[in-house]
Amino acid sequence: MTNPSDRASRAGSMVDMAEPIVREIHIGATPETVFEFFTDARKLTRWLATEATLDPRPGGICNQEHARDDGSGGSYHMSGEFLEVSRPERVVFTWGFTDPDVGVPPGSSVVDVTLTPDGGGTRLRLEHRELPAAAIDDHADGWSGMLERLATAVVTTATDEP
Repeated sequence: MTNPSDRASRAGSMVDMAEPIVREIHIGATPETVFEFFTDARKLTRWLATEATLDPRPGGICNQEHARDDGSGGSYHMSGEFLEVSRPERVVFTWGFTDPDVGVPPGSSVVDVTLTPDGGGTRLRLEHRELPAAAIDDHADGWSGMLERLATAVVTTATDEP
């Protein structure tokens, strides 16, 4: 398992680290259903990545391909590792990209997702920490849009499956 101080030293000094990104959203499905969208590659590719290889257990891989938005048709490779998988309330994984242009090296930051029952659905809280300050705006905007896509994917999937 990757140590937080190892991640910080690879990413740069703590002075360059931004405050964590925190996003919350209500999703009209149970935590059990929402959890699968972080641990099942087929479901993760419905909202976050174009391809994924996941081994959802502590120390297991969390690799994702993300489409470039520059019109090149290429992709960015996110290379991470699951740190915690507590079904159905929490999943934590490292996050970073093999492409140095992104500015977030593989495994250098942490995404922590907590799922709490909320009425007839789930309150999802996502915290992305240990990001370099230069990457915060892109990731903050990205997570806002991706979580909206997640909410749509979960509800759409729930109505499509028997």
